[in-house]
Amino acid sequence: MIRLKQLTLFQGNKQLLDKVDLTLYPDQKIGIVGKNGCGKSSLFQLIKNELSPEQGELEFPPKWRISSAKQETPASDLTAVDYVLSGHTEYHQLTNQLKQAEEKEDGHQIADIHSKLEAINGWSLPSQAAKLLTGLSFSEDQMAAPVKALSGGWRMRLNLAQALIQPAEIMLLDEPTNHLDLEAVLWLQSFLKNYEGMLMTISHDRDFLDSFSTHILHFDNQKINQYVGNYSSFEKQKHEREVLQQAQFEKQQKEIEHLEKFITRFKAKASKATQAQSRVKALEKMDKVSAVQIRTKFGFEFAPINKNLTELINIEDTSVGYGDVTILSDIKMRILAGQRIGLLGRNGEGKSTLIKLICSELNPQAGEVNRNKHFNAGYFAQHQVEQLNLDQSPIWHIQSLGENISEQEARNFLGGFAFHGDKTLDKVKGFSGGEKARLVLAMITWQKPNLLLLDEPTNHFDIEMREALSLALQDFEGAVLLVAHDKNLMESVVDEFWLVNSGKVEPFTGDLTDYQKWLNENRWSSAAREVAVNDERKENSAVSRKEQKRLEAELRQKKAPLTKKLKSIEEKMAKLQQENETLEAELADATIYQEENKTKLTNTMNRSSEIKAELEVLEEEWMEVTEQLEEFES
Repeated sequence: MIRLKQLTLFQGNKQLLDKVDLTLYPDQKIGIVGKNGCGKSSLFQLIKNELSPEQGELEFPPKWRISSAKQETPASDLTAVDYVLSGHTEYHQLTNQLKQAEEKEDGHQIADIHSKLEAINGWSLPSQAAKLLTGLSFSEDQMAAPVKALSGGWRMRLNLAQALIQPAEIMLLDEPTNHLDLEAVLWLQSFLKNYEGMLMTISHDRDFLDSFSTHILHFDNQKINQYVGNYSSFEKQKHEREVLQQAQFEKQQKEIEHLEKFITRFKAKASKATQAQSRVKALEKMDKVSAVQIRTKFGFEFAPINKNLTELINIEDTSVGYGDVTILSDIKMRILAGQRIGLLGRNGEGKSTLIKLICSELNPQAGEVNRNKHFNAGYFAQHQVEQLNLDQSPIWHIQSLGENISEQEARNFLGGFAFHGDKTLDKVKGFSGGEKARLVLAMITWQKPNLLLLDEPTNHFDIEMREALSLALQDFEGAVLLVAHDKNLMESVVDEFWLVNSGKVEPFTGDLTDYQKWLNENRWSSAAREVAVNDERKENSAVSRKEQKRLEAELRQKKAPLTKKLKSIEEKMAKLQQENETLEAELADATIYQEENKTKLTNTMNRSSEIKAELEVLEEEWMEVTEQLEEFES
């Protein structure tokens, strides 16, 4: 397990954490949330021993292996599959040793390495790598391509695949969905549900976290609060906790006011001096309850559209592509005001190409595209974010959209997108990814579109911004064509789906659950199948597994007592944790603090303290047994 004891952490002069106590267990799948800059990524750096706390300590099992995705990918000549395999350190070392042994024709060493590869299921790892890449939407050509030929977004997926294939006791994922499409996100959700080991994931995608999280860590006010359940459960519990905290705060403020009045009134009277002094001490010792900080909800809205508009665009028997290459053909599509369309399809099938056709960034190769004379598309995509003028301010960007836009008009408008004060005059080069995306969205909104073409709009948006976008789109009177890996945004905005597949654009009958079934039936590529077949042949021709199985059986027999003891400890801990959660729920109920429940409150608090003490003892035992097992295996 991982334990934080009175841990305090700074980033420069900024304090991120203040005397945090926290215990995390091996089987937990943990979602990590909190506003940007609160210390979420710094926690990962602590765990990886890349940072040290100013005070306190972090206890981490010394033999635990950590898997995490790299932030950068070298321009390597390795193929995508080989690059992923290089992330499995032991496999990578053994295959290099095998090459050397084969060059020397050292039969004894070759047999020894074969046995070691057998022990780590090495013969099946190329197949696993191909499966991972297929799940992350890689095509057959991309799997065989050198890493240096892939774009930045695809290289980030390679780093994620490396993290997924590494054997580890804990996996750390920092915003893993940022560079993924919906297909890859749905696959990743399924993968993480079945992941064995501790999982810690930083994400702003609530539906993604809901799909696999068993616990949520919320970074707030230099503390880390742990909640049992997924993100939706966390939101409910957090609200209940805030209601209770505010009630306790108000009750305590009345008590403080009463004490202060007594002290002020009687501190100068000799007959009451002792009593006044005792109240001063009581006030000093009082554990202050903070008021709940109510954050102003971010929100914006789109301008009304011309109510007389019906059909915005009509595409008839149209083909579109790049140069002489056709990506989509025979497109028949009408978009009406008020329609909410979600575009589905694998990465690279042509969703962005269709959007570029609609907004005139691409001309048709054949067929007709008829647009209403009042047609006005607002197009949001990553390349617009990248084309912002980094040396200019948000006000400059708004003023560049028309003539005679005053600075005050631009400033007032930008306030609706959380750009206030000096921020409206700052250069864009210092902005975060989320701030740049917000600025592009503000520019689109200013132009009063009647059709919104949104290609992955939520990259770099936090949960608050995603919710604001969702609400604004629900109230938008125009049409929406949406491509997004954010399932929650899709489900809250979209009324109908179209599928882009095999060069065609056609209505998709069903919802996202049906789409996931469709993906599962059509995901397994011939490249991955071929790798699997080849690996099976290798495995069948490898050193006999009979001896390996005998050794594994002996190992299991020797480990059995320790394994049994560990299971018993974990069962006791789980039972105590469940009881403690029940007690905490009782303590979260305001009625328990009423006078008639005084005895119940005392008993509940005493039992809660006993459980925490028992858990501490069991945690120490768990650590000892785990270390014994690790030493045994080594």
